Amino acid sequence: MDQQKLRTLVFEKTGVRIDVDDPVFALVALNEAVLAEAVERHVALLDAATAALADQAQALQHAGLAGQPPRQTAALLAPAGTAAGTTVGPSRAEKRTMAIAAGAALLGALLVLFGQALLFKPVPVPAPVVQAKELSDAQAGAIRDGEKLAKIVQKLDAKTRNAIAADMQKP
Repeated sequence: MDQQKLRTLVFEKTGVRIDVDDPVFALVALNEAVLAEAVERHVALLDAATAALADQAQALQHAGLAGQPPRQTAALLAPAGTAAGTTVGPSRAEKRTMAIAAGAALLGALLVLFGQALLFKPVPVPAPVVQAKELSDAQAGAIRDGEKLAKIVQKLDAKTRNAIAADMQKP
């Protein structure tokens, strides 16, 4: 993780400057660790599936079924007492069990999603920090003159100060 590259990218996209010690880099590191672990799990699953597929192909080759057309292979692999063109499916009890398992899985997933929606409210995004640019010479001079006038007005009598305050309230 190149922190300087990430800082530059954030500044180019948002205009916000972040420091190398900013806690956001801890989140980036955490994200990388979680992603690496997930990738490792998926690679392991793919390796296991590839090995199982290779074992099945090897079993077909040893049985002498690897080079035959699919219909002949299906006929040879079909259990005794079934026709070559028919397929053997799950029984009624197995279908019912699969339906119950699918319903339970769906119900569990919905409960998890609703629980997350109710319990975990996202943290509101803080307002962006806008850094002011340098003042021009005219703006700096106007501020200095305004400060001088404010000091002078305080030295005037109360009637004149009230008149000036009333005039300043007018648009």
